[in-house]
Amino acid sequence: MSLLRPACALLFISFLVAPAFCVKDCEAEGEESEGVGIAVSQKDSSIITSEKNKKKTVTYDGRSLIVDGNRELFFSGSIHYPRMTPDMWPDILRKAKEGGINLIQTYVFWNIHEPQEGKFNFEGNYDLVKYIKTIADAGLYCTLRVGPYIEAEWNFGGFPYWLKEVPGIIFRSDNEPFKHHMQKFVTMIIDMMKKENLFAPQGGPIIMAQIENEYNNVQLAYREKGLSYVQWAGNMALSLNAGVPWIMCKQKEAPGPVINTCNGRHCARTWSGPNSPDKPALWTENWTAQYRVFGDPPSLRAAEDIATAVAHFFAKNGTLTNYYMYYGGTNYGRTASSFVTTQYYDQAPLDEFGLKREPKFSHLRDLHRALKLTKKALLWGTPTDNIINQDVEIITFEKPGTEICAAFLINNNTGIPLNVPFRGQNYFLPAESISILPDCKTVVLNTLQIVAQHNLRNFVPSVNAKGLKWEMTQEPIPVFEDLPIKSNVPLELYTFTKDTSDYAWYTTSIHFERRDLPFRSDILPVLQIANLGHAMVAFVNGEYVGFKHGSNVEKSFVFEKPVTFKPGKNTISLLCMTVGLPNSGAYMERRFAGVRGVTIQGMMAGTLDLTANTWAQEVGVKGEKSRFFTEEGSKTVQWTPAKGAGPPITWYKTYFEAPEGNNPVAIRVTSMGKGMIWANGNSIGRFWANYLSPLGQPTQSEYHIPRAFLKPGKNLLVVFEETGGNPDGIEILLVNRDTICSFISDIYPPRVDSWDREGEKIKTTVPEAVTAATLTCPGGKVIKTVEFASYGDPFGSCGAFAVGKCNDPNAKDVVERQCLGKPNCFIPLKKNLFEDKCPEVSKTLVVQVRCG
Repeated sequence: MSLLRPACALLFISFLVAPAFCVKDCEAEGEESEGVGIAVSQKDSSIITSEKNKKKTVTYDGRSLIVDGNRELFFSGSIHYPRMTPDMWPDILRKAKEGGINLIQTYVFWNIHEPQEGKFNFEGNYDLVKYIKTIADAGLYCTLRVGPYIEAEWNFGGFPYWLKEVPGIIFRSDNEPFKHHMQKFVTMIIDMMKKENLFAPQGGPIIMAQIENEYNNVQLAYREKGLSYVQWAGNMALSLNAGVPWIMCKQKEAPGPVINTCNGRHCARTWSGPNSPDKPALWTENWTAQYRVFGDPPSLRAAEDIATAVAHFFAKNGTLTNYYMYYGGTNYGRTASSFVTTQYYDQAPLDEFGLKREPKFSHLRDLHRALKLTKKALLWGTPTDNIINQDVEIITFEKPGTEICAAFLINNNTGIPLNVPFRGQNYFLPAESISILPDCKTVVLNTLQIVAQHNLRNFVPSVNAKGLKWEMTQEPIPVFEDLPIKSNVPLELYTFTKDTSDYAWYTTSIHFERRDLPFRSDILPVLQIANLGHAMVAFVNGEYVGFKHGSNVEKSFVFEKPVTFKPGKNTISLLCMTVGLPNSGAYMERRFAGVRGVTIQGMMAGTLDLTANTWAQEVGVKGEKSRFFTEEGSKTVQWTPAKGAGPPITWYKTYFEAPEGNNPVAIRVTSMGKGMIWANGNSIGRFWANYLSPLGQPTQSEYHIPRAFLKPGKNLLVVFEETGGNPDGIEILLVNRDTICSFISDIYPPRVDSWDREGEKIKTTVPEAVTAATLTCPGGKVIKTVEFASYGDPFGSCGAFAVGKCNDPNAKDVVERQCLGKPNCFIPLKKNLFEDKCPEVSKTLVVQVRCG
């Protein structure tokens, strides 16, 4: 598949509030491609407006987006406002900009903004307008994904629960009730953005908007109403006159001027391209890892693979990639969808705590710099795709009559490095990699050869927050008479809770005569409960019987436990739980959860069905309603000292001093089971430590406590434990990435910032461009210790390096002289610095240091 098309050969599409104009012709624009009123640095690919609030037209053609009359390459990052506290917004956006991001993509989250029909919330970390203005203040553009279906591993895919109860509604279909509410919300958001002058033609940062989300995944389920809905949604969006292009991701039938875009890991390989030659190739979701659900093993995606995929896409005529996520953040409270972890895309270039994950952050930054060096050739050159053989492909972009030329040398072989001849030179290409030559001569970056530093994340116990003294109070286990709502059979869980709580109690009672029960002491009746999900704790006569749960793949389960009944009245009490509402698939309004059948096996009269025995039920738990997690609420109940492991459905509280310093704060709860955590009344989210992955470890062990949730002095920490755990093992931690490493081979190119473009030529910015290890401590710290250094053939990864067969014994001394006591250091791979113990092999320098 090739997306290659010559620039400027296609129809120009305009979305203007101001009068229409024409793009400069290709020849003229080739000389002015850096833009009018926009300064672009090769060392910082962010777009900085030279006039604050300058009004900009946004248009496109088959080659690229055109902002204020100028073509641009866009490196976009998904960063969602409700997944971080507002005090974090500027720092996260600043780091994104430092990483070469010039466009921020965010969803709009309907269910947090309109939790009840007609009642709106745009406060705190839900302040959408403030967030968009913060993006503008950072000198970045914005793509607003209005949806209002967003998926996003967000509760109910962003839909408010009340929408489910609208009579006759069918989500995401040509259904009048749904279209009415969808259009009403989308119109409100667009009008809100217009009122605040946030679209680019008004002087704001928003240059694109998205309607719907990945509808091709479900469209066939709705048959002809699916296609008509797509057309309606696209045309409805266009009718709102936002003044910027609209997009639909994963939507082949995007109507008229709505741009269809790609989501995936390798869009250059897997996507057939836009549905019209008049539309540019845009990649709206480039997954930087994989979101995780409880029970999952770790999910990683190498920086090398991302970089190769992006370089390939731009070589195939792409001009925008969006990293989903660039910063994932935290699913606070109950905002995560079914079984999704509280941390979201922790493997992104910025981890959950907002720290740079290296080398992913810096390798992608270097890639952006390399691609910016090819900008003139990419946007104004003529592409040529030369397939040498089944493994090797060379794509060039050249502008006739000039020295503007860029080349992408591609090795598609997944296992064998190759030497590739190109224009009189041989170029070494590692397996499955791309070398970028912004002048068709100089390799400034190979996607597999990482010259950026690596790092490790460390969790260090806080000195201030040690010695936690826990108190406990147990949630009461109700009996039939305690609960107000009676029904013949247990009520369906989603409909009953209406997404106001994860919890609902169900209880029934039954009278047994002695003759009804087994007479043999070695035979017990078995309580069997068929449950549609997601989890449940069971009690008989107030005694804990057991816990059972489903999974993200199979949410339903069957609970079976031997139980002891007594002659007379017996009570079965069930605490049923959801772990988020579903977020994807067709007919989301028709999903169900909770108890669907209760039987007792092994009775003297046979199996007894209690499903229609008459049940009493209630939404929520007492501590939730009384707000035990707040100072005021915690005073309404008696607490006693906690001693070791405690029973299920127990509340724990303690106080801790605000951790020292400014590093991010986390809480480790591996000694606990499943439940929720609050700091000073703020919900950190769900935890689930006893749901182990196939590797025998919790999917998530540490949970972020934002500094904004804390105050000087004593801080209230409350944990609701559903299944039983030991609070003595809970730790308050400080998070850092002070362990930094470098792994550099002498066959790697120098740092990409060794070059810059001057007119039509690529020139060095340093006296000598050399391959080197470069280490930079975070946060103004300095290098305190060199923990490992080897020059020769070392191997391993950051935190686990080892000396190979060939090693310069003086390597550590060399590194210490270059680095100790400095905030950063530069160690060139020069033979006058190191002793070559094995001249027959290429050399690698590995360094690991600790900052402080």
